[in-house]
Amino acid sequence: MNKKRLFTTTLFIAMFMLAFLAGCSNTSSSNNGTRELKDSMGHEVNVPTTPKRVVGSYLEDYLVSVGVKPVVQWSVKNGASTQEYLKKDLKGVPTIDYALPYEAVTKAKPDLILMGTDSQVQNGKYKQYEKIAPTYVVKNDDKVGWRAQFLDVAKAVNKTAKAKQVLKKYDNKVTSARSELKQKAPNKSAAVIWVTNNQAFIVSDKSSSGTLLYDDLKLKEPSLVKEVSNKATADWSAVSLEKLAKLDADYIFLVNSDKGADMFNDPVWTNISAVKDHHVYQYGNDSSWQYKGPIAYTQMINNVLSDITK
Repeated sequence: MNKKRLFTTTLFIAMFMLAFLAGCSNTSSSNNGTRELKDSMGHEVNVPTTPKRVVGSYLEDYLVSVGVKPVVQWSVKNGASTQEYLKKDLKGVPTIDYALPYEAVTKAKPDLILMGTDSQVQNGKYKQYEKIAPTYVVKNDDKVGWRAQFLDVAKAVNKTAKAKQVLKKYDNKVTSARSELKQKAPNKSAAVIWVTNNQAFIVSDKSSSGTLLYDDLKLKEPSLVKEVSNKATADWSAVSLEKLAKLDADYIFLVNSDKGADMFNDPVWTNISAVKDHHVYQYGNDSSWQYKGPIAYTQMINNVLSDITK
């Protein structure tokens, strides 16, 4: 082999090896690398490009919607209460206390921790959690809607494209449902009431099922709901039975956590117009009516259509 051919062959082999090694390097970086993201509190977080073990307490709806199964799921009372409407999606996923004890989080061996509120990481807690795994606080203040929060969660787990597909499908469902309601239940109003421990609560029009009914489905908002929402400091506000007597809703969606409540036998309750008209639709703690997210809202839309357009 002459020198010119030997040089050409050697150069070709060298270029091939460089290209091969570069390809291996890129693959490794893509599968096992990290991305630097700034969370809602300004933390610069190096999150895994492809997280495998995510802790996202009370963010499970968002995670499942984009195909990410968390390693633990939110619960209260030692696992006695969970998000039952996600039972099938979270089958086999162990529970974790809503307060996210450090020991329990450590035991879960996460490679990414998502926090749903700033308060969860205050008073030095953030530094403790970030010792366990990269910790990202998602958008969560009063002005952040569920869609923005959902997209932020999706960004953290590198599933933005999937999240946009989910929202498009959801918006198509909303458009269809809104059209059906306009035809079969025009100009009708609705309210969501939660009863627990013989006490009634009304959901704010700015959160949870309130957002669904009045913003998405365009059902009319009763004056009592507007009044309560204007003073609300939480998703659900306590309301007296005497106040409920003024409820001018055509339909009531009742989240009943106290089926034996004395208030249901009180003449004030039985004389509420929607109650007298048998337009009260009951759901239990296993339903999606106290939660938010694409899965919860899709289930609620199905409930609304089934209840008031039949």
